[in-house]
Amino acid sequence: MVKMISREEAYKIALSAAVRLPTQRVSIQDALGRVLAEDVVSDIDMPPFDKSAMDGYAIRREDLFNELRVCEVVPAGHAPTRPVGPGECAKIMTGAMVPDGADCVVMKEHVELTGENTIHFAGKDTATNICYKAEDTAVGDVVLRSGEWLRPQHIALLASVGCTTPLVSHRPRVGIIATGDELVEPAEKPAISQIRNSNSYQLQAQVAAMGGLPYYYGIARDTASDIDALLRDAIGTTDVVLVSGGVSVGDYDLVPTILKRCGFELLFESVAIKPGKPTHFGVSDAGFCFGLPGNPVSTFVIFELLVKPFLLKMQGHDYTPQNVIMPLDEPIEKRRTRREAWYPVVLTATGSVRPIEYHGSAHARALPQADGIICIPASVTKLEKGTMVHVRQI
Repeated sequence: MVKMISREEAYKIALSAAVRLPTQRVSIQDALGRVLAEDVVSDIDMPPFDKSAMDGYAIRREDLFNELRVCEVVPAGHAPTRPVGPGECAKIMTGAMVPDGADCVVMKEHVELTGENTIHFAGKDTATNICYKAEDTAVGDVVLRSGEWLRPQHIALLASVGCTTPLVSHRPRVGIIATGDELVEPAEKPAISQIRNSNSYQLQAQVAAMGGLPYYYGIARDTASDIDALLRDAIGTTDVVLVSGGVSVGDYDLVPTILKRCGFELLFESVAIKPGKPTHFGVSDAGFCFGLPGNPVSTFVIFELLVKPFLLKMQGHDYTPQNVIMPLDEPIEKRRTRREAWYPVVLTATGSVRPIEYHGSAHARALPQADGIICIPASVTKLEKGTMVHVRQI
């Protein structure tokens, strides 16, 4: 009998088996979604000089309430030509270099013109309004660590420190295969007893969204020869293969046997999770394979919980999902306690979380409505209204 293990055990087994992918340098324009393979060090101070935080006048604070003569105008991108002396000020623009001698900037809105070239501060006091040299970053500071999964804000920081060709891990090449005599491609109208293949397109999108390279190999019919042929094609050209369907205990669930025939050692074959119990994970000299359930919600959930962290681990990133903790606005129940169960939910305008209508693992329409998924632990049958739950955003 196949041993069922917890999701936590499956997670540890899979991630401990992950092998780091090679590295490469890429253009900063191609770095989004990649994982850094080295620390990034700043080559400059940021700001590189004392700069004005706003449009106004650079002055000496001791002259704050004196009438001041405007000695020059300092636009952004131009250096001051002279220091500010007693009884003087420099009109300055946001981001411009603060002249020597000045130790604060007064806002333009707080100044009165008293003559053609003189001003007077009309406020009661002023903040310094100066961004000081190197207060954000100094030369030699590590601004991004190896293992960072690059998002748009990281790209801005790479540009700021002149890192135009960051060293990153290769993207994992992920082969995707669907199995089942009942499946047809989305462009076809299903006949009686047929359904469209949605899993493969969902998985391609999930792989692409986390920075991987999806390769679709098509639908394998429920025969050993068909599954074997597509699986061997995928093994030869990818790092990880995802096979959806054919992994349960029915007469036509041939994938586990074929995986073993292709040289995979199955490290687990059953996970105490709903949806997604018949999830398999195999390793071989040629790569890795996940055998995923055939229903779309199952494949989506297992990808998020196990496959995505695994693919990112191969790139050197320890993935932490985004979670928010919110109260349930209505109770939610499950019948059995052997497996943990994941349910799609929406966030409400009142700061709570609400389960959405969900008919089970084949209910693909439920996920597009969801803001996240929540877990009912294996030993629990009911979460009461008001229970604080972790919402894993999707």
